[in-house]
Amino acid sequence: MRTITGLYDSYDDAHFAVKALEDAGVPSDHISIISNKDGKEDIEGQGNNAAEGAGTGAGIGAVAGGAGGLLTGLGMLAIPGVGPVVAAGWLAATAAGAVAGGAVGGIVGAMIESGVKEEDAHVYAEGVRRGGAVVAAKVQDDKVAASEAILRSSRSVDLTARRQDYATEGWNRFDDTADPYTQDQIAAERARYRTAPRV
Repeated sequence: MRTITGLYDSYDDAHFAVKALEDAGVPSDHISIISNKDGKEDIEGQGNNAAEGAGTGAGIGAVAGGAGGLLTGLGMLAIPGVGPVVAAGWLAATAAGAVAGGAVGGIVGAMIESGVKEEDAHVYAEGVRRGGAVVAAKVQDDKVAASEAILRSSRSVDLTARRQDYATEGWNRFDDTADPYTQDQIAAERARYRTAPRV
């Protein structure tokens, strides 16, 4: 088994990637999604208020209802440096365990543990901090190429280019002690990388 990952600027694109992986036969329990709460304006009709009160606890509470597959298990989790996220799957559970245990960088540590290079894990975590979403899947070796193609076709971010964009601002790694991005900062990031909405 190998872990494949994709970073997305919108929850909708990440959602599309999850559904496409499921439709291609990747089991739901092999897929994870972690999305900034403010990157998801409407969680099954419940709006941003679904995460109110998420605080700094590590527990995941269910908030979604009718989606099917992995997305029926969406819940809320608060991650240091990111704030409230919408999450489901094994990566979210690993990150929650790291947060509960006091480990540094819940998302970063969880991704490194799953086989993602450390420098990439920091970009993924920073992307979520800035309003994005990450999708990760464990797939059989013979399904890696097809699964990676699915992630790319779902409008995943070019990780090298994004790392360079962040570096031009003086960023060099995810800081779990930093303040989470505000809604205004997330809106500015979205405007910077805006893509046409998915139809």
